[in-house]
Amino acid sequence: MNDEELLSRVREMRERGSTPKQIAKALGLRPSAVAPLVRQVAALQQSQADPADRTLLGCWVNQGWSAGLGLADAPQWAAIDPAGAADPATGGLAKVLIARQERASRATVCGFLVDVYCLGVKDAIGPLTMSAGSVSAYSRDFFRAFDVPPRAVALDLAQHLVHGAVAYARSLGFEPAPDFAVTAPYLGRPATPTPIHFGREGSPFYISGPYDNPRAVIQTLEATAGAGNYHYITHL
Repeated sequence: MNDEELLSRVREMRERGSTPKQIAKALGLRPSAVAPLVRQVAALQQSQADPADRTLLGCWVNQGWSAGLGLADAPQWAAIDPAGAADPATGGLAKVLIARQERASRATVCGFLVDVYCLGVKDAIGPLTMSAGSVSAYSRDFFRAFDVPPRAVALDLAQHLVHGAVAYARSLGFEPAPDFAVTAPYLGRPATPTPIHFGREGSPFYISGPYDNPRAVIQTLEATAGAGNYHYITHL
């Protein structure tokens, strides 16, 4: 049989639960010849799998992410972010990092910079593949702008925070960063409508960043939210 047929047989036997030794015996091959085929099958299956189905290694968000957001319908999430209630003036931006198992000792990470008051996902990083042992160091670097370490959170919180902010921003006329389409599959989508109410205290609140076009943002808010229905801090 040719290489393609051999690989197909190995894949079929692995899907039936056969061990590498059993496959070698059934195909009349040395175990050393079967081992690379098994690894090739595993890599192929991983590449074809939905990224959201891969094992989650960790999910983190900066402390204070909830400042100004409406969490009356999700008190359990408000409870794990006391910094948000303690210093509400520092809110507006959330950073989210997720890590999923790529294969064996490898991991894939994706990061999101989220304007939860107005613009949604402003930046998306990844997918970046690294050794699983490097994830902790990458996380420290990703959150280095904050005075306190990030908090490990459940995946559904991260999904609601990111996708909910994107939906809110779209309702105001703003699309997420282009790379969001590449990173979003690794995050996965929440199974239920978001309980988070976005905007600052329920209203769009635009805080300009160094790479924004403030005039264009405000013109869009005038058209979508309407005069007097939003707030902003910027230098035009």
